[in-house]
Amino acid sequence: MITADKLLKFAPGIQDAAAHAAGMEAARKESTVDNLRRICAFLGQISVETGGFRTMEENMNYRDPARLDALFSRVKGIEDAKALIAKGPQAIANRVYGGRADLGNGDEASGDGWKYRGSGYKQLTGRFNYREMGKLIGLDLENHPDWVRVNPTAAKVAFAFWDAKKCSPLADDGDIEAITERVNGPAKLALVERRAATARALEIWAA
Repeated sequence: MITADKLLKFAPGIQDAAAHAAGMEAARKESTVDNLRRICAFLGQISVETGGFRTMEENMNYRDPARLDALFSRVKGIEDAKALIAKGPQAIANRVYGGRADLGNGDEASGDGWKYRGSGYKQLTGRFNYREMGKLIGLDLENHPDWVRVNPTAAKVAFAFWDAKKCSPLADDGDIEAITERVNGPAKLALVERRAATARALEIWAA
């Protein structure tokens, strides 16, 4: 039900639609995503998470010090932001995600921030989440975090997360806001875009 042709219509900027379709369709068959509403709600969420399937890892390549400082409390002012930007994406990730007890990451020097940065269709983030999702799908993601950024593992993680959060019944009810909270957290970022993407997917897949 997830085909390269449909994906291309849904996300014209997608890279290698056939590979994405193959990975997702195989993982979908092992999940509860078994009807039109569920498929489209799932695709609506991950298309936003991946910028229209253009990237499978969080972009830490910030250019604007003011924006970096505004986004992350661990950045201590404009001069600190400038220094981090000069050091590059890896340094930024290690600062903003390092030492996060809620993510299970080691301190800034550990490199965990970069290693366990947002990745895959779900933008899985943090050592703890990599470990727990690895247990769900039977793979050691904690020691092989790069697997989360490529298929077939990326698709397995995304569908396993969806099922663990019990998103399919919400999709049946059309409750995109509740799904967004479970996928993105209380901030429910880009809710409008997620609703629009889900509606667009429904038009394409129902045709």
